[in-house]
Amino acid sequence: MGRWEPNARGRLEQAALALYSERGFEQTTAAQIAARAGLTERTFFRHYADKREVLFGGAHALEEAFVDALAGAPDTAAPIDAMASTLEAVASFFLERHEFARQRQAVIMANAELRERELIKLASLSSALAATLRRRGVKDSVAALTAEVGIAVFKVGFERWVEDDGQRTLADFLRESLGELTVVATGD
Repeated sequence: MGRWEPNARGRLEQAALALYSERGFEQTTAAQIAARAGLTERTFFRHYADKREVLFGGAHALEEAFVDALAGAPDTAAPIDAMASTLEAVASFFLERHEFARQRQAVIMANAELRERELIKLASLSSALAATLRRRGVKDSVAALTAEVGIAVFKVGFERWVEDDGQRTLADFLRESLGELTVVATGD
């Protein structure tokens, strides 16, 4: 290995995505990821518990961004309006991340185990949002429904965004998905 270079975590992330795309998730090892990044396998395991975590390592930060944005919504906002402002705020989490998100999504969609892990992440996020809404005084059933709807809007908007050419922001797609939800709910 050469001299120390900064951004080991980012380099590991890039190397993993490249290898997952080239060889497939199952055929890629942590040692191969580390070697591609110009790092040791030991360094890989200092940053990630396993090779899945390269794809899901940001889940906690994303959940924190969602919860903080929802908790910070005006107290007078209706639950769905608080969720809409939360989605708008969280979209900034993905600025300059379109290509990474696109590659990550392709890897996840190609592997059943990773798709299941993504669904677990979204379910955990929904639970955290429902708990945040309850702390805001929202009734249990309304909090659960609002959280699930928010995650559905996020999931649909996110999937459209990663399929797009990257010229539009995630916020654009989330707004569209929320607008389509309104059409579904009102029939207009």
